[in-house]
Amino acid sequence: MADDLFDSAPAAGRPLADRLRPRTLDEVLGQQHLLAPGKPLRVAIEADLPRSMIFWGPPGTGKTTLARVLAAHTRAEFITLSAVLAGIKEIREAVERARHAVAAGRRAILFVDEVHRWNRAQQDALLPHVEDGTVTLIGATTENPSFELNNALLSRARVYVLRPLTEADMLGLIERALTDSERGLGSLKLSFPPELRTTLAAMADGDARRLLGLLELAADIAPDGVIDEAVLRELAGESWRRFDKGGEAFYDQISALHKAVRGSAPDAALYWLARMLDGGCEPLYIARRVLRMASEDIGLADPRALTLALDACDTYERLGSPEGELAIAEAVTYLACAPKSNAVYTAFAEAMADARRFGSLPPPLHIRNAPTKLMKQLGYGKGYRYAHDEAGAYAAGERYFPDDMPDRRYYQPSGRGLERRLAEHLAELRARDREAGEQ
Repeated sequence: MADDLFDSAPAAGRPLADRLRPRTLDEVLGQQHLLAPGKPLRVAIEADLPRSMIFWGPPGTGKTTLARVLAAHTRAEFITLSAVLAGIKEIREAVERARHAVAAGRRAILFVDEVHRWNRAQQDALLPHVEDGTVTLIGATTENPSFELNNALLSRARVYVLRPLTEADMLGLIERALTDSERGLGSLKLSFPPELRTTLAAMADGDARRLLGLLELAADIAPDGVIDEAVLRELAGESWRRFDKGGEAFYDQISALHKAVRGSAPDAALYWLARMLDGGCEPLYIARRVLRMASEDIGLADPRALTLALDACDTYERLGSPEGELAIAEAVTYLACAPKSNAVYTAFAEAMADARRFGSLPPPLHIRNAPTKLMKQLGYGKGYRYAHDEAGAYAAGERYFPDDMPDRRYYQPSGRGLERRLAEHLAELRARDREAGEQ
């Protein structure tokens, strides 16, 4: 087991992002919602009284940096593990080291980088030692801890959410890198116009480590120490967007697209569609989600929406990218503009709840099929009223629910789009039911 994840190579061989990593809380850029004076995390670090905690945020937002700063401030035994490399054997070794520290009258802090990579068994191996206070856990993760960590472990740790750096934070970091001659690039005397610094900040997309990596590469390829548009264009040819197809950012964006469609905001819906496509999301995945939007949020207010969404899927499968993406955009736009109804969605959920509540109630005899003589003798189908033989093709007053179950009204048309007409029709039928009941 490596004693310290923070062991570093000599300064000359270290990347710029590592050389410029903050060493004190005052050097940390961003995360003021956690680190401003008086905020609980800052108070805990400065007082050397950390409790178990999880740092959750996208790459390059300072999770490991905060762990480094905490390690520098604490008087406790600071033990580090990488969840990528450490198994149960390494966990046991770390716990044993913690026990020795506790026996000597010191606290023990265990920092686990990428803690979401541990499986349930590995997390369970650590849990009792967190519970009894042998170790204080500090975890870092890019994934939602609600999904990745055991509830028992999560309940004993406070989650701190780290945010991507703002443009102002990124510009400040660029300035620090360009002017720091000891740890940064100050000795190179680079020329980097302010208007182009904003472009570089946008390329890094809130990731400080990526920003410094791009800046270091720009410095390496800049002719005569001048970082100009040509240098940035060369950098932009690389894959610089941060879009995790299996992580939190992905689900946040598909959620934003769905809610924009539901909220009848076609422009915002098109923006989030473009963001996902631009970030590398599989178009057919989006098309399948559009099908869900059509059935869940438009429903019978405009049945054409589902057909259009299906057509978009078929069109993309025939044409591929980029031409087929236009069909998806058309479906998204139409769905956003269409009248909305979740009446069927809600009705179906209520029907499912009743199906579970009432159990296996049999259908009434009069609406059961009677293909055999015996079934007819038992009363199957007796008294059934064939709706098409009655006025308006409706058997007024007839019951179709089980005998031991009260009548239910799950479907409540919204009164928007086609459902307005459906609501009027159902109102007429129910009036006939009432008249039949009075006779």
